[in-house]
Amino acid sequence: MAELTTVARPYAEAAFRAAVEANAVAAFAAALGAMGAAAASREVVALLGNPRLTVQEKVGVLTAAGGNATPVLVNLATTLVENGKASLLPSISEHFSRLQREHDGVVKAVITSAFALSDSDKAGLVDALSKKYGKKVEADVRVDASLIGGARVQVGDDVVHASVRDMLDKMKQSLAA
Repeated sequence: MAELTTVARPYAEAAFRAAVEANAVAAFAAALGAMGAAAASREVVALLGNPRLTVQEKVGVLTAAGGNATPVLVNLATTLVENGKASLLPSISEHFSRLQREHDGVVKAVITSAFALSDSDKAGLVDALSKKYGKKVEADVRVDASLIGGARVQVGDDVVHASVRDMLDKMKQSLAA
C-alpha cells in the first residue's frame, strides 16, 4: 500500500498543480474520483487488461467514467495506460483529495464512538476540533461498541484515546509491567 502511495503521489501532485492553474480543483477532483472508482472496478480492470483493446480505447473507458475529463486528465490516463499503471488511479484520486482538503483548509477527522452521537454532540466535537486545528473539520463518525464508552478521535497522525477500552488497555499494560 505504501508503495502505491509513493508511486501515485507525483501524478496526483502534477494533476493538482494543473487543477489549481486552471482554477478547477473541484471539477478535477470529481472527474479523477470517478476515474479512480472506475479503475478499481472488476469490469474495468478486465477491460484494461484486454490486449485486444488499443490504448485509446482503454483511455476512453477511463475518461468516460470521469465525465468531462479535461485534456490534462486525458493525458494522465493515457500515460498511466501506456505504462501499465492505470491501477494507480484510485491512489492518485485519494492523494488528490488530500491535497484538495489542504488547499481548502480542511482536515479530516475520524470519530469513533461507543454509541451513536447526537447531532448536537457531533457539532460540538467538530467545533472543538476546528478550534484546535484552526481549520474546517470534515468528520467521519463511526460507532464501535467494543470501545465500551467514550470515543477515539483521529485527525491525521494525531489520535486522542478517550474511550473506556483505551483506558482499560493502559491499565492492563501498566499492571503487566
